[in-house]
Amino acid sequence: QVLLVESGGGLVQDGGSLRLSCAASGRTLTRNAMAWFRQAPGKEREFVAAINWSGGSQYYKDSVKGRFTISRDNAKNTVYLQMIGLKPEDTAVYYCAARSVEFYSDEERWYDYWGQGTQVTVSS
Repeated sequence: QVLLVESGGGLVQDGGSLRLSCAASGRTLTRNAMAWFRQAPGKEREFVAAINWSGGSQYYKDSVKGRFTISRDNAKNTVYLQMIGLKPEDTAVYYCAARSVEFYSDEERWYDYWGQGTQVTVSS
């Protein structure tokens, strides 16, 4: 059983920055692709960013390119999402997810493990 725990969310002003962390326990995820998704109030959950097992390849939702950076530290079994230039439209609950394979997808149906989410609120 894999447990994913997100942290680092909070309230920031327009243009601010946050770094989200996702710590995995139960088993090591060094051979697993990881991703971040988000769900805004009244909207469906959407893909934000993904990273392959080694950290050598990343993929982003167009609207966050250049502002968000996904990274991982396999020694710590942790994935990060550095967010800069935050906008009110980034307000959402952010979820960490892990696949059972090495390569990422932007579709949530391919992810096997999910965290409980962390709230990010960007005020204007």
